[in-house]
Amino acid sequence: MIALLLVPGGGGEGTRGGTGGSGAVADAASGLLVLVCLVRVIRSGARPLTRTAAVVLGLPVFGVCLAAVASADPAASLPGVARYLQIFVLVPAAVLLSVRDRRDFALLAWALVALALAEGAVGVTQYATGTGASYQGEDVRAVGTFGATDVMGMATVVAYGVVVAVGRALGGRPGRARTAALVCAAVLWVPLVLSFSRGAWIATVLTCGVQLLLAGVRRAVRVAAVVAALGVVLVGGFGVGSAMVEERVASITQVTAAPDQSVTDRYTLWAAAGRIWREEPLTGVGLKEFPAYRDARASLALSSGSDTAGAGALYARQPLLSPHNMYLLVLSEQGLIGLLALAGGWAVLLVAGVRRGWPGRRGRPAGLVGPVGRSAWAGRSAWAGRSGSDSDCALVATGLLVWQLVDFCYADIGGPSTVLMSVVLGLAAWWSLTEVRGA
Repeated sequence: MIALLLVPGGGGEGTRGGTGGSGAVADAASGLLVLVCLVRVIRSGARPLTRTAAVVLGLPVFGVCLAAVASADPAASLPGVARYLQIFVLVPAAVLLSVRDRRDFALLAWALVALALAEGAVGVTQYATGTGASYQGEDVRAVGTFGATDVMGMATVVAYGVVVAVGRALGGRPGRARTAALVCAAVLWVPLVLSFSRGAWIATVLTCGVQLLLAGVRRAVRVAAVVAALGVVLVGGFGVGSAMVEERVASITQVTAAPDQSVTDRYTLWAAAGRIWREEPLTGVGLKEFPAYRDARASLALSSGSDTAGAGALYARQPLLSPHNMYLLVLSEQGLIGLLALAGGWAVLLVAGVRRGWPGRRGRPAGLVGPVGRSAWAGRSAWAGRSGSDSDCALVATGLLVWQLVDFCYADIGGPSTVLMSVVLGLAAWWSLTEVRGA
């Protein structure tokens, strides 16, 4: 399923560019995965999930179905029900049931890195040859095989790869695997920067900072100093980084003083989502109903859509069909009940994952005996005192979940990379809700 995201779409004459094929094939593979797991569960006759796992994964079903029933147009909401159940319930549960031990977890983690390297290589080539998506009048935006209409696809995939590689490097034992993870993490920053995705940049930097802190405060300070020194040398000394990148980075701090049109559109959509939610605060207006309510509640500052071109696609005007904020999208379409059901499950996964990574009792962090030999409160994290496999899983799973929750502040579901999000949630659920097995 992960590898099929590399399948290109149906040619460059249409407006979808290279987007359609990878999404359709990967979604079909996810359906096959769910079907195989269902057959296995029926044949075994055993209860596949613990009570906690069943509640956490089942909560979104209640919120989604309630929003569909209360929708003004239940028939139009049915495709949304199928999509939400696929991404947030069925595929994560199938991944949780398919991963048997740490070796399986590591295999999936390295598969994410491999996909990120492949997509990143395509993205860097697009930037270097001027065959990427259009950005400021030039076809230089790295989008990989996802096409101009899904500019967040490659950025999401590459960011997942960075988070996995950083987690493997921080949590693994010294050796070839750790060295490979360090190299992959460094290499993947290049296509991530060339994606010009500010939301992905912010989420990745914050997540890597969390991973560093979980691996040890002193190590985090040392790494931050090294990264800052390298940045000064590369940018200041050698002039690495184009004017476009510098302008994009600077625009992050100008979201209130002099925002560009994309930021203005996002703020306007957020405000519209808030107004829609206030009309139906408990159950929302219904799945897939945000576009129908948007125009009557958005200010005149909202543009008609975003321009897309390049990467094998013709120029097109892409409509703004969501608020580009997952929490506000759920709040407006599913209401407070739906948001609590969905985001509440994510919060449980995050808390349970962190507690499993740091299982200290009575104020004493784990890892005070054995090879650690000193208090974790003195600067070494308890996570660093665990076995290499446990530390790897903890940092990778927690990092992926943190990245997704931060990115949801700037993005929502949509596009071929969405199915990869369900794999990430499944990995986080496996670490947080099951008994870890294997070496």
